[in-house]
Parts: sequence; C-alpha cells; structure tokens
Amino acid sequence: MAPAGYDSEPLLKGDPELEGITELAPRPSRPLRSRRLVFSLVALLGLIGVSAFYALTPRSNARYAAEYLQSGTDDHLAKCPSGLPPRATPPAKVNPFASLTIDETVSIGKWVLAPERNLNLTRGDKAHISDNFIYHIDAFRPAKKDAVAHLDNPDTVSPPEKFARVTIHHGAASDPYVMDYLVGPLPVSGKTTMRELTEIYHRDRIPYNARGFTTLGELTPLLVKIMPPLADVTEDLFGGSARGLPNDTLVAATMAPFSFDGSFRRAWVSWRRNTPGPWLHPVNFFQYVDFTGTDPDQWKLLKIVYNHQVFNSTEAFLAAYHDGTLKRLPERPDQDPAQGGWSTRKRPASSSVRDLDHLPGPRSVSFGGLRFRVDRATQYVSWMGWGMYLGFDRDMGLSLWDLRLKGERIIYELAPQEAIAQYAGNDPMQTTTAWLDRFFGMGSAVRDMIPGYDCPHEAVYLPATTHNFEGSIRRERAICIFEQDTGRPITRHTGYSEGEFGATRGYQLVIRSVSTVGNYDYLFDYIFQIDGTIEVRLSASGYLQGGYWEPAQEGYGTAIRDTTMGSLHDHVINYKVDLDVAGTENSLLFTSTAQETITQPWFEDDWGSEVIQQKISKKIIETEDDALLKFPPNLQGGYSLVNQEAKNRWGIPRGYAIQPGYSPIHNTVVGSKRLLNNANWARYNLAVSKRKETEPTSSCQWNLNLPGDPVIDFHKFFDGENITQEDLVAWVNVGMHHLPQAEDSPNTRTNLAASSFFLTPLNYFDSDVSMESVNSILLSAPKKPGEPWTFDDNGVAPVNCIPDVVPPFEYIGVQTFGLDGKEAPPTTAEEMRKSAELFHRIKIEL
Repeated sequence: MAPAGYDSEPLLKGDPELEGITELAPRPSRPLRSRRLVFSLVALLGLIGVSAFYALTPRSNARYAAEYLQSGTDDHLAKCPSGLPPRATPPAKVNPFASLTIDETVSIGKWVLAPERNLNLTRGDKAHISDNFIYHIDAFRPAKKDAVAHLDNPDTVSPPEKFARVTIHHGAASDPYVMDYLVGPLPVSGKTTMRELTEIYHRDRIPYNARGFTTLGELTPLLVKIMPPLADVTEDLFGGSARGLPNDTLVAATMAPFSFDGSFRRAWVSWRRNTPGPWLHPVNFFQYVDFTGTDPDQWKLLKIVYNHQVFNSTEAFLAAYHDGTLKRLPERPDQDPAQGGWSTRKRPASSSVRDLDHLPGPRSVSFGGLRFRVDRATQYVSWMGWGMYLGFDRDMGLSLWDLRLKGERIIYELAPQEAIAQYAGNDPMQTTTAWLDRFFGMGSAVRDMIPGYDCPHEAVYLPATTHNFEGSIRRERAICIFEQDTGRPITRHTGYSEGEFGATRGYQLVIRSVSTVGNYDYLFDYIFQIDGTIEVRLSASGYLQGGYWEPAQEGYGTAIRDTTMGSLHDHVINYKVDLDVAGTENSLLFTSTAQETITQPWFEDDWGSEVIQQKISKKIIETEDDALLKFPPNLQGGYSLVNQEAKNRWGIPRGYAIQPGYSPIHNTVVGSKRLLNNANWARYNLAVSKRKETEPTSSCQWNLNLPGDPVIDFHKFFDGENITQEDLVAWVNVGMHHLPQAEDSPNTRTNLAASSFFLTPLNYFDSDVSMESVNSILLSAPKKPGEPWTFDDNGVAPVNCIPDVVPPFEYIGVQTFGLDGKEAPPTTAEEMRKSAELFHRIKIEL
C-alpha cells in the first residue's frame, strides 16, 4: 500500500500494464444509442473547449491550474534548508594542485626581480617589448609519486614541495628569447632557487617572434602609421576609417599563426566595422604586416588586398584608386553602419512574445538541502561517493585531480590541453587562420558566470585567480557546481514478478567554467553520474569569425547576411586523462565487433545450415606507436584502459572505457603548414602514451606560432615504448566540424555546437553500482484486481518546504590587482574589452 501522504491514482482503463495481470470486472453495458448520444455530446463540448483555449490569449498576469489546487496543501510549510553546501572532508588538508595565491605571486615576483638574480628585469606593468620582464607566474604541479604519497598517507607523508613556473621575456637580449624557469621551494625563503625549465619542452630557448601578446596595443605603432593616411579612401570605399580617434568606425583583428619557425613575426590584418559583434562586419580589406623583432620602427606593411586585388604598397593601392583602375565592391544594404543592430544580442523588436514565455521557466530547488559538499579552503568537492580536488591555471583554466569513487582513485588528472580552430575561405583572413587558443590563456579568459543563466540559481560558485605581467585577475564566479535531475531514470524496468518493477533517478553533478576567447565562448562541463560514469563535454557559443560573403566564397561557408558569411572551420579540443584503473599498472584494450558466418549441427532445416551474426574480438595494444587511434567505422569498437592483474568477481580485468559522446571527430585538414607539427594530437580521436613527468601537456602557448618547430611536438611522445601494465595517459579529443548556418547569427547555439566523451566503468565493478542509490523506487503488483500498486521508495519521500527567495540579479565582474598585490581601481568597459579581446579586436589609438 502507498504510505501516508500519497494519493492512489485510479487505474487507467485500456492500459493493461498498469491494471495488473487480471482484467477489471466488466461494467454493465448501456444501450448502443445512449452511448452514441453521450459520445457525441462529449465530442461537441471538447471541440468548443479546445477552440476557446486557442482563441483566447492568456493575460500577462494569468493564474494557472496549480495555483488553484489548494486542497490538501499545508499552510504551515517550513523554510527549506540552507542553500549553502555542507563542508567536504578532503583526503588531505593541502591541495597539491592549487593555484598560486596573489600573495605568493607578489613574493615570487619580488624575489625574481631582485638585483642579485642578475636578470636586468623591468616591472611588467612598465615594460616594453624590448625589455626583460616577467611575463607570467603560475604553479608548477608536483611529481605524481610525491603527490600520491601524501594524498594516500597525509598523516605520515608531508605535502610535496611547492614550485612556480615563471616565464620571462628576454626582450633586451642581443638575440631576444623567451625562457621558462622553475622557482622554489615556496614560500620564498633562503632555500628558494631558480633554474631553467627545459625538460618538459622539445626545444630550449623559445624564439621571441613566437612570444605571447605583450602589450595590449602591440601593433598600434604600425597600424597608426598605415591607416590614417588611407582614411579618406576607406571612407569612400566602404564608409569607415581608423584614424586613431575615439570615434573610429573600423577596428582590426589579426590572424594566426604569426610565424612558422620563429624566424619572423607576420600576420594578416582584417578590418571590420567598429560596432557590436564586429566579427560579423568584415569590409573585405586586408593588410599583411611584418612586426618581426622588438623595434617598431622596423615594422612594415607588406601587402594590401582589397576585393581580391593585391598591392605591394600603400602607394600602389592609392594609385589604383585615383586612376580608376581599382575594382570597387558593390554597395550592399548591410554595409550601412546604421543597420548593424542585427549582430547584437538584443531581442528583435519585430518578434512577438511566444505563448506563456512571459512566465519565468522552471528552476531546480534542492528541497532537502544541497547533496554535494565543498571545502572552499582546498577547493575539494564530493558528491555521492565521488571526490576530487580542483586546480586552475592561466593556460587552460579548470582541471580536476585525484578523482576517487567510494574512496578508490580512478583518475589522477583530468584537464583540457589545447583548443584549435582551423578555417577555410577565399580571402587572406579565413584561409590563413589556425588558432591554438592556449596562446591567449583559456584560464585567464574565464569569465564570471551569469547567475541563473550560465548556471542554475542554486549553483555554488568558486573563485579563480590568474596572473600576468601586469598583476592578478580574480573572478568570484569562475567555477559553478550544481546537481541536476536529468528527468530521465538511469535505470528502469516495468515488470510483474517481485522485485522487477522500479526505477532509479538519474541525478548528476556538474562542474562548469566558461572561457570567452575573443569571439568564441567555450563551456567546459564535467558531469558525474552515480554509476561511476563521467561525461566530459565542451559546448561553444559566441560569435562566428565572419567572412565577407560573395560568390567567390561559395563552398567555404554560408551567407548569414547580405555581405557576411559564416566560415567553414573545425574545432578540436584535447584533454589529458590520467586514468589509474585499480592502480597505476594499466594496459590499452581494443574491443571490436565483426560479422561472422557459422554453421552448427543443431541449426534447423527451416532456415538453412548457416547463421550470419557478429562476434567480439579483444586485443591488447602493446606499444605507443600503435596507440595513435581513430574510432573504427560505424563505431564498431572502442578503447579502454584495463588492469590485467586486477579482476572483478567474475574474473574479468577491471577497466574504464573511453566512449565517444556527441560529435566524435578529429581534424579534417592534415599537412597544412599552419598546423604542420604544433597540433599533431588533433589528427586522432585519442592517443595513449606512457606517463612521464617530462610530458605533462600536449601543447603550450608558444606552439601557435611555431608550427614548423613546436616547443612541444606531440608525436615525440610516441617512441615505441611498451605500454603493457604501465602508468598510462589517454589524450582524448572532442570537437565539431562547424558548417555555419543562418541560425548561427548572432551567436552559435550550445545545443548543436557540442561534443563530449564518456569515461565509464568496464567490468570495474561486479554489477551496476547505481543500484545502491536510495533515490529509487520498487513497485509491486496488486494482490487483488483493482487494488492499487504498492511501492517502496526507501523512505526518500518528496520534501515540501518554502525555498529561499532568489536574490536580485547582480553581475560584478572581475577584480584586478597590481604587481604589489593591492586591488586596482575599477576600469572602464573599453579597457576591459581591450584586455579581453586582444588580437581579436584592435582599436588603434594615437
């Protein structure tokens, strides 16, 4: 029988699955004519009701059925439990993977700047590109054996010593270069030392022409020389100019890479309208510029391209303009600067409100209180047997460490590595673009999330801090954590024998961050499930890198406006997955299926003597050279890491499978000089290598500008070593082949631009561990026909209470700190925009 507080619903006639095995007792029959009259009357009334429902528009203050269901309600509901998470208990009180604090970076900076270091350094906030200065400071993660020793025995083994990676731009050297240094142990003391950090790279000194962005207006000295003299001409040709004034109507963007091997630094500059969403307002005017070296006086313009006409100098371009030989672009409606509102996120004024859209949508409330725990001091999170430390860095942002389920380590490190976007087109911008977004710092590009939109109202937020040559940036809502009900049971079955009928709720924990790199927004999701599965999902939104649409662009994209196209491109994002399946000794297993034809003596004559079916094959991949992998056609196979020496109760090696999720792709183009060797990982769906401390990442920020001779060459990880029962790392890709469409305007949608992979138990357990959840129900069939179904919900009944009031919306944004650690004064939106969009939007200034 149903417990108190539940109303037994009447059985639905005509649904034998709910009525039980025996039929309901038949009702007395009525005369046929009477039944016809009744049915006719009911149909007529139904028609009238439906017509009225669709004819009458609901008032904006309309009340709906749920508001009138007053019977049985409790007028004395208590307030719901606190929306704050209970405190987690991490395995160790120190997070070995934690980011550096502002105070730590200040002390490191002062120590490195000291004269006794003999580095001749200038403060980063006062430096020019021709100076020596500290470009970046970040935590350097400890050796795995040291971290694990402490995490497994925190009471007897001390935490590993802490070190920092310090990047210095040696711009004042006779041959300028970039160098990484290892500084530590920390905190700074008499024991602290400094040495070159080269063992994690495949070349020692990094060419200065491959350096990261140094000043936010690095190209301004060149652009301010070449654009103002063209102002009258560009105003005539496409109604815009860049004179270095506040009211300039054109802004620039550069394409990358800037170099092939570090011997030069050159880029195509594309001009766009200075309007909201400038990426969708190209004017088909390009300049190829040389900014090699550290002396802006030596920088120069190499080419101008306008309407597919190439000019080797400003003078040649102006001569063609004045003598009438220049082929002008036709005027088009959307080239009118006054008509640029279509590229904003403002709601179209012409659109009508959708039915019931004036009402706030449903929101998630944990009526029993939050079911995940957080320790803010160590940034440790636990939920339903899962536990993990969070890390954060400038290059790629959020990472997860020491992931355990029910106390057993499953993953040591789960972290994004790189994100490429390679374009195609018939103009100098699209055809030369191959971004590697680690260059810009996807961690420093993390944004404060919009409460109630980027994450649910009851999400818990954690801060993150990154550091650059001017100081530190702290975002209070850099990471959000929330539990969600998928609305879909993780398991269920309808049955009639005792113990067959029931379901388990499909709850998930989501840990999310959002990075905005110029025009694109990336949503990084780590989704934990109660059966031991983790989904790693990447979703994209933001603005397309638009091109100028014309017939010559056919095949390279899609027109989304009269003069704007969305350009064809690939996104591929790489993750490092350091699985430890029942220990660190793991092997790579390939499991596949194939068709076979067999005969058996017991086959019946009716169907012949042969059967065509499929059969499983299993193979251990033994060397790294064979571990650069693509999923087989039709996904008839998959890869997993297993421990051949650790078996479950049924004698099967315990493992974790790497399952493709949404859009399991790899890069389309192979052999382009712009991605020759700097992103070799993107050629595969996944790869597996022997774990080494000298191979901590598959990429680095300088790889963008060194495709011919990268600082990290992923292929060099694979040198024929045996990978049987070794500590292994899987490098797994997600991504999408982005064939743009009109619906990508103004912003790409996260429901379509998404990709994922799953890490899921493969004989790791003896059975499905989600069955342990008490958030499940078991139903029993009626003992007698007509009686209600009884059920057992393990005592986890719905809770009724009054939720906390949703606080008024507030968006604070970033906090900035100087090199002295003191909070900097608030800055203007334009200054924030400059530091956020970098080479993606350059407004020249005198």
